[in-house]
Amino acid sequence: MATRKMTFTFPEDLALQFLRRVPARERSKYLANALSEKLSARDRLLIEACRAANSDSEVRDIEKEFDAITYEAAEPWSPSTSRRNMVGKTRSHSRRRNS
Repeated sequence: MATRKMTFTFPEDLALQFLRRVPARERSKYLANALSEKLSARDRLLIEACRAANSDSEVRDIEKEFDAITYEAAEPWSPSTSRRNMVGKTRSHSRRRNS
């Protein structure tokens, strides 16, 4: 397994507790395990939130509305003709002359 050396800053009291309680040769492994557990817990919370949202009928109704939007409506931006080709003066031109 590839590893990466990293530097972190901790509050002084937490750093002292860590140094006192975890033997020097076990610190990297300890932090890796703690971080892995914390990230896994966050993943579980996210999964639960998604399940809750997916089981909500109001959320499903909103998703159906979004799914009904056609590609053209979802992507309204398309290349337009240059303002120079427009007939008549544009507002920005009249502002420049009056300034």
